[in-house]
Amino acid sequence: MVTKLILVASLATTSLLFGCSSLQNEKIVSPQTSNLFWQPEAQLGWEQVKLPGKRETKYSLASLNGQNRLSANAQSSASMLRKNIRIEPHALNNVLFSWQVSELMANADMAKRDHDDSPVRLILAFDGDRRNFSMKNAMLSELSLAITGEPMPYATLMYVWCNQRPVNAVIQNPRTDRIRKIVVESGPDRLNQWLMYERDIKKDYENAFGEPPGALIGIGLMTDSDNTQSHIQSWYGAIQLN
Repeated sequence: MVTKLILVASLATTSLLFGCSSLQNEKIVSPQTSNLFWQPEAQLGWEQVKLPGKRETKYSLASLNGQNRLSANAQSSASMLRKNIRIEPHALNNVLFSWQVSELMANADMAKRDHDDSPVRLILAFDGDRRNFSMKNAMLSELSLAITGEPMPYATLMYVWCNQRPVNAVIQNPRTDRIRKIVVESGPDRLNQWLMYERDIKKDYENAFGEPPGALIGIGLMTDSDNTQSHIQSWYGAIQLN
């Protein structure tokens, strides 16, 4: 049982990210509307989620270069901010986001189970047909549901900053192939700069998973340093869907 609890804790980034079976608290988004999911002045609908057995990353509003930002301070910790939504596949277009990172974690490697940390993550969770799960993923989802009350999302796509892999590389989570990460920034060259990104959600999902996406059911931010036992400071800006 201890081994199972440790496994679920390691998958909590997605197992606790969004309760896929309940829609009563989800925002149904019109495809004609441009939607701002997060900005420093308006955090309605977002919640901070603590992960089992993990120290909590500290998220707070802060001024950076005269602008309101979300500060993430991770001290050997991992927790996230999340928001439940629902956007049907035909309405998925581009996501715009921005961040700044002070430094990288020397031993971080998102392809390795015991070094899977990132100074910044934008996390997108998707619905889908769980009948397509492998036996392993079906068991993980059932285990997550039993212990946390929430199943794994059908698929989770993360945009991350990686120490060494090239931009647009796809990294498969070492524990489950239902979590995949796309590198949008690599190496230390652009540390301590405010960086902005615009990504095509459908294109990135298909590149990562080899199939069209289902409905987008949630979005999250996460800065974690628990595996490398290090300290990291990052900042996030607004997130918008076009």
